[in-house]
Amino acid sequence: MFEKEAKEILSLVGDSKNVTNLVHCATRLRFELKDMKKADKHALENLPYVLSVVVSGGQFQVVIGPKVNDYYEEIIKHLNLNKEKSGGSKSVLKIISGAFSPLIPLLAGAGMVKALLTVLSTAGILADTSSTYAVLSAAGNSVFYFMPIFLGITLSKQFGANPYVGGAIGAALLEPSFTGLIGQEGTTFLGINLTVVDYATTIFPIFIVSFIYAYLEKGLKKIIKTELQLFLVPMICLLILVPMTALVFGPFGTIVGNVVSEIVMWLFNFNKVIAGIVLGATYPFLTMLGLHWGFTPITLQNLTVSGGDVIEGVAVCCVYAELGIAIGAYLRGNKHSKIKAIAGPTILTGFLAGVTEPILYGIVMRYKRLMAIVAIAGGVGGAINGLLNVTMDAYVFHNVFSMAMMTYSPFVPFLLGVGASLLTGAVLTYFFGVSKEDRKDYEVEETSQEEVQKKDSVIEDTDCMICAPLSGEVVALENVEDEVFASGTAGKGIAIIPNEGKLVSPFEGEVVAIFPSLHAIGLRCVNGVECLLHVGLNTVMLNGKYFDMKVEQGQKVSIGDLLLEFDLNGIKKEGYSLVTPVLITNSEEKEIDKLVNEKECVEKGTKIMRIRNKENGSHEK
Repeated sequence: MFEKEAKEILSLVGDSKNVTNLVHCATRLRFELKDMKKADKHALENLPYVLSVVVSGGQFQVVIGPKVNDYYEEIIKHLNLNKEKSGGSKSVLKIISGAFSPLIPLLAGAGMVKALLTVLSTAGILADTSSTYAVLSAAGNSVFYFMPIFLGITLSKQFGANPYVGGAIGAALLEPSFTGLIGQEGTTFLGINLTVVDYATTIFPIFIVSFIYAYLEKGLKKIIKTELQLFLVPMICLLILVPMTALVFGPFGTIVGNVVSEIVMWLFNFNKVIAGIVLGATYPFLTMLGLHWGFTPITLQNLTVSGGDVIEGVAVCCVYAELGIAIGAYLRGNKHSKIKAIAGPTILTGFLAGVTEPILYGIVMRYKRLMAIVAIAGGVGGAINGLLNVTMDAYVFHNVFSMAMMTYSPFVPFLLGVGASLLTGAVLTYFFGVSKEDRKDYEVEETSQEEVQKKDSVIEDTDCMICAPLSGEVVALENVEDEVFASGTAGKGIAIIPNEGKLVSPFEGEVVAIFPSLHAIGLRCVNGVECLLHVGLNTVMLNGKYFDMKVEQGQKVSIGDLLLEFDLNGIKKEGYSLVTPVLITNSEEKEIDKLVNEKECVEKGTKIMRIRNKENGSHEK
């Protein structure tokens, strides 16, 4: 829809080759140009969809208005800019969290399907040999089996590479002609011995190969002509990385897994308590890397020869340690908090199906302290089960049904071990598992009685009353040191110099826009009034630094709900003005009554503007 306009803007700023960087704020496209003289300011200002052009701070700023994001998305397609540094600059924990965060709802939903099937089959309602069970089982197993594909997509996005090529690399490892080679002897690739392993549900190989893929793609784009990149870059990446994964990463994971299993069995022969502590503390992390599969042959052999397996007799404690963490997080979270929404369903999937991946990836790996807690809780239960020689006597999922069927012995010591893990995980999470950085996911800003009354009065009023979104000193919009805001081009309203770093909702409505740099937020009142809150001037250049967004696009908000926290001192030290325009972006349809004067100090929640439709006539102020 905006392709023609995007091309016009690009041509008038000197074409794509003249653009070194492009960002956008709430109203304008901010170009960094190699040569400002190549840009035609006058011609751009004459375009009907351009409101103004400003040259300031080394930027060539094209003012578009509320639709700036639509223009940005179209223009960026024609630019070959590296918007994000490669994943090497990110911490491992952020990479893991970012990879799994988009998958959390899917993991939880699929886990619930598996839990439902477990209940139905255990109750005798649905036979696990029926075709109906097979179809529903496919729905529940899909995300776990095809994990390399999903992670190939999410990881490649993080590393700034083509996510669909990343997904294709993961898919190649599960393709039938490749999986058909599993177990075959004498398999080679170009004369090199090839050991094909099962990559379903594993994450270690795809993490490594995605990281390498991002650098390979970037390097290829530097040496391959633009006209050939469309097919040649993905082609070369697939040709190199799929065999590399099969030859190196997969066998490496298998070798490591086998070494780990041999060490654990040696520890059991040496000292069962020490073995229980070590296995119980490390098993969740071995599971994440897919290294736990190295125990499977030993487990099956132990079940056949001895009728019981000590490895799974200890590993079961980790499941209950993770359940304990989910329970502790759920109890610790406030009503309607983010953590409560995540933890609730995962508790059910863990208890009913023994599927704890949603807990592991959605909770434990998301919050640093919980990684230590899951190790402690698993180690406590593991020590008890190791000391009392608890074994798993049938190959089952560790859930409430395998417990009910008493597939562990001796049973009372088993209950003691898993109970200790669950209780330790829950207690430590509740009392010590929440750091200051994590607290926002556990808390919800409560609305005071006064704010509720304000909310009710706004709903009853046919006008829209705008309350101050932050505390501070009022500045007349025309006196703001930014000609776009001062002229009213971006909308009419007032500005406030904040004295604290909290931005709250000025009315009841909905979040309609959150800008990538987190410095501005767009809201729509229930009455249809559209409002832009822009913290500071030119703060888009901070690229999110010092800003902590508390809401999501599409979220409903009430008066006084916390929208954003920002670091006043940090922004000041960077040299940016904190003047915050509060703009009515559809002001051409409205009449605005300003209820405060310049230099007046206001508190959050103070009525500052009354907005009414022009056809309503005059209202008493």
